[in-house]
Amino acid sequence: MDLGLLGKKVLITGSSQGIGKSIAYSFLEEGADVVITSRKKSQLDELEAELRRKYGENRVISTTCDCSDNNSLYYLNSFISSRWGLLDIVVANVGCGVSVSDAIPSDERWVQTWSSNFESALYTSRIFLPMLEKSNGNLLFISSITALEAFGAPVDYSTAKTAVNAFAKNIARKVANNVRVNVVAPGNIKFTDNPWDKKSKSNPKLVKKLIKETVPMNRFGTPDEIADAVVFMCSKRASFITGSTLVVDGGQTVKVL
Repeated sequence: MDLGLLGKKVLITGSSQGIGKSIAYSFLEEGADVVITSRKKSQLDELEAELRRKYGENRVISTTCDCSDNNSLYYLNSFISSRWGLLDIVVANVGCGVSVSDAIPSDERWVQTWSSNFESALYTSRIFLPMLEKSNGNLLFISSITALEAFGAPVDYSTAKTAVNAFAKNIARKVANNVRVNVVAPGNIKFTDNPWDKKSKSNPKLVKKLIKETVPMNRFGTPDEIADAVVFMCSKRASFITGSTLVVDGGQTVKVL
């Protein structure tokens, strides 16, 4: 199936590892060019070298960026403009959550989570939307199934991801003539050194029991499975889809319902 992504210019934030890294690989496999970003320079440099060896020097560029900081994003905008002059697709992948026992997390925890998950999405959209409007492009957010149901995830994380979903739906209506705006909501995804990987190593029996009880497909998802969904949603094959949330969770939300 031709996804029509050959030569497209794609920004993936938070892309030095995990889901973001897989998204970069998937777009490159479809013939797109990518800019990868992260706050972690060493990981970013390593991935850039890895991708350039496989796909070519001219198809991958990178720079560090803190997407919760407007000044950092303005620099990223200037960096991309000077290299490419345009963008066709932006994938806002930055986000993280930390388990806490409190029903309502501390102010400090709340501010950190809100900044990482919602404000990063807001600022990225505000700065790059004008570029996407010129190219009739795509804006896609990585959210979470914790924005859809109460699974017992950290309250601050779930709330921030719920805000991302609402934000995406509302701006999708505003810019529908020029830009498609969608969300991919992953379920339980495991990759090296992420929280599920660490929990699986520290208490494998408990994690196995939890997955069996909550996920009908009885397994974790992979970053590649999320990347496949992202690439499709940003392709011409999804040309009549906007304001939507694509859930990729092995049936976990269906089981709740």
